[in-house]
This record gives sequence, C-alpha cells and structure tokens, in this order.
Amino acid sequence: MKRRELLQRTVQGAVGVYVGHGLSLMGQDLPPSEKITMACIGVGGRGRGNLNAFLNDPRVRIIAVCDVDRRRAKTAADAVSAFYAKQTKAGVTSPCICTADFREIMARPDVDAVMVGTPDHTHALISVSAMRSGKDVYCEKPLAYSVAEGRLVVQTAETYGRVLQTGTQRRSNGRIRHACELVRNGRIGSLKAVRVGLPKGFQIRNGSHAGNQAEEPVPDWFDYDKWLGPAPNAPYTPGRCHFNFRWILDYGEGYISDWGAHYVDVAHWGMGADTTGPRSVEADAIFPDDGLYDAPTEFHIEYAYPGDVLLACSTREVLGIKFEGSEGWIHVEKPGVGAVAASDPGLLTSVIRPNEIHLYESTSHARNFIDCVVSREATAAPPEVGHRSASACHVGMIAARLAKSLTWNAEAEAFVDNPTADRLLARTPRAGWAL
Repeated sequence: MKRRELLQRTVQGAVGVYVGHGLSLMGQDLPPSEKITMACIGVGGRGRGNLNAFLNDPRVRIIAVCDVDRRRAKTAADAVSAFYAKQTKAGVTSPCICTADFREIMARPDVDAVMVGTPDHTHALISVSAMRSGKDVYCEKPLAYSVAEGRLVVQTAETYGRVLQTGTQRRSNGRIRHACELVRNGRIGSLKAVRVGLPKGFQIRNGSHAGNQAEEPVPDWFDYDKWLGPAPNAPYTPGRCHFNFRWILDYGEGYISDWGAHYVDVAHWGMGADTTGPRSVEADAIFPDDGLYDAPTEFHIEYAYPGDVLLACSTREVLGIKFEGSEGWIHVEKPGVGAVAASDPGLLTSVIRPNEIHLYESTSHARNFIDCVVSREATAAPPEVGHRSASACHVGMIAARLAKSLTWNAEAEAFVDNPTADRLLARTPRAGWAL
C-alpha cells in the first residue's frame, strides 16, 4: 500500500494529469521500491505481449513470472532480468522470480498486481485467487470460462475492492471509440442491427493435431496437471495445449468467444449494452465429430436486445462489427484492426460535441490499468463490462450446443424455464481446483 499511496499522492499533486486516461510519464524517476510490483502469469503468445507492455511502463517493476511451460517461464524471466540489468549503472539487478505454480505468486505480499495470460479455463481461478490475496488484476479475454465464473470474478472485485482490467484492447483504440460514439449519438439514426462477422474453422499452430488423440508422455518441462487446473482429466497430447486449447470445449469455445469476446465487446460499446445482455438467443452450428477439436467450425447466433436491436454473430457475416441504423451504417475493423468504414464517409469526420455522449478514453490498455491501480478508478474494461461481453458469447454457445431458441433473463443471468440450459452456465471443477 505504501507504493500505491505514494504514487497516488504524486498523481494528485501533478498539474494537468488526467488520472486514469493518460498518465504517460509519471513514475519514470521512482526508485524500484516505490513502483507497482507485478507478476505475469502465462507468458506465451498474448501473455508475452502484455509482459512487454508492462515492462516498458516506468511505474512498474515486474518481479515474478509464472508459466506451466518451464521453458517459457525461464525465457521470460531471463528477459525481464536482462531488461532491468541494462537500466542499472552496475548492470546487476535482482533476478526475476520464476515458477510454474501461480499459488506461489498469490502467497507473496510483495506483489501488487498480476497479469493473467493463461488459457480461458483458468482465467477465473487465477483472477479470483489474486484478488482474494489483495492483488489487482489484468486478465485476458474472455474474462471467464462460464457465466457463473464470470459473475464470481465481478463479485470478488467488488468485495475486495480490487482494480481489474479485461484484455479487450479495442476499448483503448481511438478510431473504434469514435465509431461507437457516432452510433451512440445517432449519426446513423436509430440502431436496428449489429452484425459481427467471425472466422470459420480453426487456425492450428505448431503442426496439425486435429486427428491426434493418442496419449503421449508429458514432457519434463511441462506441468500438465496445473495446465488442466479445473478442467476434466484428459490424456496429454501436444495438440491439446498452448494456442490450440481454444478449439476444445473443455477449455474454450472456438471463435465464438476467442474473437467473439473482442467483437461482442465493441458491439456492446456501440449499443450501450455494457452492463446488460440479450433477451433471447437462437443459434445453429457445425460441430466436428472426430478428432481432438470439438468447438464449432461454423455458426450463426442471433440475439434480441432491448429496443428490438438484433445482434448477429456469425461465420456468414463479413469480418468485423457492422452497426446498421435507420439512416446508414458504420463498419468497424473493415478491412483490418482499427479500420472503420461508413455508408457516408463524411460520418467519420463528425465531431462529438461537448453535450453529447463521450465514451471512456484510453490510448493504451496496459497503461490504463496501471493508471487505475494508482488512482483506484475504474478501468477502460472493468469487471462487469468484461463479464457481459464474455457471457453473451457463453449464452450463444449454449444455444448452439442445444440447437434451441432460448429466453434469457439478463438481470438474473439465467434462462427462462429451461433447467437444461441453466446447467450449462457453470461446471463442477476437477477435485482440488474449486474457486
């Protein structure tokens, strides 16, 4: 708390600093003992990118790295130690702690915040543990594996007064924010529909494992039991782990929540549905019936939101998020990340007036998290927002699995008169891994 209080006093005394929205240079002269200390848990792929972002924030000191892949953990820890060694006059610094067990991080009182970049099925487990141990959390999307787990993450943040940032980084993209402000302020008339286009099939990395279900010995550098965590026991095979986990329903939901958590989040932002959800959902999907991967390869999900707004998430739509109104349309992420197109190109130069709706402004998702650790203000993607984006994906997956039209009570977070669907809102964790 001393580090946080010192930083907060520094912020409050700085002239012209916009706390929570652009604290770009504060902390660059702070000694290590007065910085926000951080541990990075899960440092492959996106997790390593997040680590690099925090490493370059002068207010942060990364003191620990955790990954069940001991090779990745060591590589990341060595990189952290080398980075700080270059910043010291003698070229020597305390080595970064390296572990395969996230519980060792939770037991450390000298860690202020954690980054969670693990597979989806362990997001809630680690985030809840961290907040209960007094740490703030940056958690990659989707916020949790299920609706029930997501709600627990939200409740834990509220109970323990913790700051949490969901890794839906488009909330820190200025062009996307402006596009959503245009929609929210009626530039395309009354919003009628939002069409979210998602990829088909799977993107397999590290070789083709789609038909490989044969059990193999667990490598000595990999803690497979901790990788499984709360998921059911399953024989080890390389195609099950690392990037490819997202194509297996025990760990993820394919592109429905992998890209869907990002795109539905943008849809909610433009719809003004950050803290609510649909009234009903129906879906159809194609599920593989052989091989290791069983998440849907093609799907079409339609949600009905209050105000008679349709949200369609589908592999049949053009990639991106298209807002359709009574007087025009705006298409976000066409043709690429952050790109925006409109029925009238002049819309994109429209200025949001002072008396209109202005959305939360952030220019760096990682930096915004540290701003808020210091200020104790809400982040660009706080727990309730991250949960609602992910839960819409989870509800859509349930409709796809049951191939039924379902009525959803967004306030109660339960289906109406459908106990079969309700049972899919949570799952019993593997023995020894309860939240």
